[in-house]
Amino acid sequence: MEQQFAAAMQSKSAVIGVIGLGYVGLPLLLEFGKSGYTILGFDTDHAKVETLKKGESYIREIDHTNVASVFSEKGHADATSNFSRISECSALLICVPTPLDEHREPDLTFVRKTARAMAPSLRKGQLIVLESTTYPGTTEEVLAPILEEGSGLEAGSDFMLAYSPEREDPGNKEYKTSSIPKVVGGLNEACLNAARALYSGVVPRTVPVSSCRTAEATKLMENIFRCVNIALVNELKMVFSGMGIDIWEVINAADTKPFGYMPFYPGPGLGGHCIPIDPFYLTWKAREHGIPTRFIELAGEVNTGMPEWVLHKVQDCLNSERKAVNGSRILVLGVAYKPNVDDMRESPSLVLMKRLMEKGAHVDYHDPYIDRIPGTRAHPELAGKECQSVNSDYDCFLLTTAHDEYKSMNLLSYGVPIVDTRNVLPDAAGVFRA
Repeated sequence: MEQQFAAAMQSKSAVIGVIGLGYVGLPLLLEFGKSGYTILGFDTDHAKVETLKKGESYIREIDHTNVASVFSEKGHADATSNFSRISECSALLICVPTPLDEHREPDLTFVRKTARAMAPSLRKGQLIVLESTTYPGTTEEVLAPILEEGSGLEAGSDFMLAYSPEREDPGNKEYKTSSIPKVVGGLNEACLNAARALYSGVVPRTVPVSSCRTAEATKLMENIFRCVNIALVNELKMVFSGMGIDIWEVINAADTKPFGYMPFYPGPGLGGHCIPIDPFYLTWKAREHGIPTRFIELAGEVNTGMPEWVLHKVQDCLNSERKAVNGSRILVLGVAYKPNVDDMRESPSLVLMKRLMEKGAHVDYHDPYIDRIPGTRAHPELAGKECQSVNSDYDCFLLTTAHDEYKSMNLLSYGVPIVDTRNVLPDAAGVFRA
């Protein structure tokens, strides 16, 4: 079975399907399309499907020309919301969200719904790969049983099943899908071989591991590593602030050591779909095995507490002007979670806007990449807010995202005190570090 699949990949006669056409799925779909494979994208959002059919992009950093060049080849690229077309594909890559619920426990609703929608149309010989970040065991314990029950086929013998964690980094100009090695774990050796054949068509290197669980754990390790180290510098920021020491100066000095040190940077909290969420997938699974994860949970506690620290700095800033938060006009500069992208997932800016509004402030935002805040499950109160101009009518600027525009903009010229959480501005009167 895997030999036939590998041959289809080699000849580029394989049809590649990607389910979930967001920040992970769309770049992956386009990469297979650019490599000469026939592609079929699946999404329940009809607007996304229609946009792609017109050869247009709905993600700012993915240029329209990239989409148009792939979707202009009639018969080789298509998008649909019709899951009965699953049967047309040789391989199906699942790239759906895996958020946390209100109790900060894994929410696999999208994975389960996708599996149920796929199962009736599965056929023998297909390869299914889960790319969504999750806890070790998900592919075998959650995905496989649903697919088997709904299709009447057996994973590992009738169809192949694997896990390969996504490694997208929105806004990163150096590393794209086509240049990042792919970790791959299969349900058995045949599944692993098929998955390696799949990704070898678009990435420079595949990294095989012994199981799906190991591949799932690899993704968590990558992001927990970042989470813990960011928590460390966030805590040191608060400690050094109390001592009158600039954390950014310390980091830059430490970074001159040519060995044994790697710089991480503090901020107003964690954002994005990975680092604020992934560690809690492992802590939840570890509890099932009776294993405490004190280090990871402490890191999460420090990082989720950062918005409160920033709020205190905003209060200090306004106090210096003999003003209270209640009734003040505050402009938040940047609601994307990282520089130069339009991605707002888990952005700490949204938390800060909500908390400031709760304290009675009139809060607006400016972001060159986001014209309007859409409705979100976590922050419905912010839905519909529109980007405002940067002007001197505010009592305070709160800079939360280090967009390049803010580095070139003369923010000090507005005469408004600024709370800078990203070390964008030079030391000057009216600049408060947070």
